[in-house]
Amino acid sequence: MKQVIVVRTDLKMKKGKIASQAAHASISAYEKTAFLKKKLWMSMGQKKIVLKTNYLEILIDIEKKAKKAKIASSIIRDAGLTQIEPNTITAIGIGPDEDKKIDLIIPKELKLL
Repeated sequence: MKQVIVVRTDLKMKKGKIASQAAHASISAYEKTAFLKKKLWMSMGQKKIVLKTNYLEILIDIEKKAKKAKIASSIIRDAGLTQIEPNTITAIGIGPDEDKKIDLIIPKELKLL
C-alpha cells in the first residue's frame, strides 16, 4: 500500500508552497479512500512517494487513469492568495491503494521531488 503525490514544478513555487500543496493532495486523496484501505495503509507505515512534473497534462492524465482504475485521487487547485493565480492546478494525490494498481497509472519517467 502506498500513496503518490505529484507536484507541478513548472509553476516555480517556493519550498513552503510545494510542501503545503503536497500536504493538501495527501490529505484530500486519503479522505476519499475506502475505510479498509485507509486502515491497512495506516498499519503499514503510511508510505508516500512525492514526484514532480513540469506538465499540467500529466496531472490530468493521472486523474483520468485513477478514476478508471477506481483509485481515490484528488486534484489540488490553489486559492491564489500568495504565489500563483487562483484556481491553478498544483498537484494531485493518488491513493492510498495497492502498489501495483498505482504503478500502472503513474508515468515511469516521473522523478522524485
